[in-house]
Amino acid sequence: MVLRDAVLWALLSAGCALAFLQSSAPAAVLLHLVAPIVVLAVAIPASRRWPGAAVFVVNGLCALGLADPDTPANGALPALAVTTYLLGRRTASARSALVLFGACLVVDLGVCAVLGVDAVWWFYALSMVPVALLLPWLAGRFRRAQVRLVRGGWERAAILEQRQRSIAEQARLRERTRIAADMHDSLGHQLSLIALRAGALETSPALDERDQADFTALRLAAADAVDNLRETIGALREVSAAPTSETVEELVRRTAASGVAVELARTGAVPDLSPLVDRAVYRVVQESLTNATKHAPGSAVQIRVTHSEGWTEVRVRNSPPPAGPLPGPVPGNRGLIGLRERVEVVGGTLRTGPHGGGFEVLASVPDRPGVADQSEVAVESESTQQMAAARRSARLRLVAAFAAPAAVVLLAVPSAVFLYFHLSTSVLNPADYEGLGVGQPRAEFAGVLPAREFRFVSDEVRATPKPTGATCEHYRSNSNLLAKVDVFRLCYSGGRLVAKDALVDQR
Repeated sequence: MVLRDAVLWALLSAGCALAFLQSSAPAAVLLHLVAPIVVLAVAIPASRRWPGAAVFVVNGLCALGLADPDTPANGALPALAVTTYLLGRRTASARSALVLFGACLVVDLGVCAVLGVDAVWWFYALSMVPVALLLPWLAGRFRRAQVRLVRGGWERAAILEQRQRSIAEQARLRERTRIAADMHDSLGHQLSLIALRAGALETSPALDERDQADFTALRLAAADAVDNLRETIGALREVSAAPTSETVEELVRRTAASGVAVELARTGAVPDLSPLVDRAVYRVVQESLTNATKHAPGSAVQIRVTHSEGWTEVRVRNSPPPAGPLPGPVPGNRGLIGLRERVEVVGGTLRTGPHGGGFEVLASVPDRPGVADQSEVAVESESTQQMAAARRSARLRLVAAFAAPAAVVLLAVPSAVFLYFHLSTSVLNPADYEGLGVGQPRAEFAGVLPAREFRFVSDEVRATPKPTGATCEHYRSNSNLLAKVDVFRLCYSGGRLVAKDALVDQR
């Protein structure tokens, strides 16, 4: 970092020294050589932390160049372009940079106004300095955006890799949850039916006490197996949206075939249920039947499914068990926790509790959930939003890239046109000048005089003594903007030419 600043300072200082050696005022060593080198030695390292201040200070060196009687250009202009480029690289605010450029331009034009310089100096301040400010700054901003884009791409790749690993882990967890759900819903239900049959045989009068004791042990073992199964898979937190292959009617027929007194009734036209809702309805019926056979063996179960106005209501009631409550506490009740989550995830509600000596499960779910069914929701991804923001930023930068040079052209072209018009219309042909005679009335040669007088002559030319009481006019010998020209002075008194002089403009 320090080495880079030192190399940059050496290059820019060499440019200032070269410009000083080519100037015609080598005596101003302190102002035009030492001062730029010292200022650059401070401004270049400071540009890392205060790039705007560095630009303003280096622009001050350019403003000092406007005081040069030979030329407004100096070696600080390349340094101004470099520091402006660094400003674009190191800052993101465009507004503050444009305010800074406006302040620099005000300083330069103020120096021109205070010094009363010629039109060439004004043209330099209105064209070359703005170009050194705007164009390198735009290049720096482009480079900054390019670096950020590359860095952002690598960061985005790292995020995507991490997200890919996260997605794989989530898929693995979902698969484990799906397997656990199937074990809970199918195997648990089957074990509950085994316990139900064992309980029925346990009370059969055709068996002796030993056989009844064996069936009691079988029922308790099946109940323990169900409890251990539920303890193993835990309370389910994930819900699979895959449709089940078995309908509610098939579930009821299969349960009735195992000896359970179950009745199903549907009310209303059956709608086209979302797969998630259809599975939720199935699980409500299945879990209710499992709980009824487990906690109230031998009870009758009534199932009512009602479809009305976009909602489906599932009501499952079981009567009191004929043999009374089972002896001892019956473990479980984890299935209702998972069932409540399954119903709420589709936007429904679930109420459970005792009813008429038995138990009731009441679930109400929407037929087509709008938010819960994530497969039907189109959400704009984060990458899409970032891409849209990047495109908007790119369009703004493209507009700025064309607008800024256009603004410079609009500013410089009128100045150049004005300067050229003024110079070209204040030129007196040297041959016509030689043909003028002292004492000749002005009216005789007014036709060869330029349309306007050249007003931007140096102080030395204006200080040249003139005839007493005479009025003098100045004209250029040619319209060359960069070369030194002679200034023709014509002095009149009483409407006659009393003196003519060819003066050398030292600027």
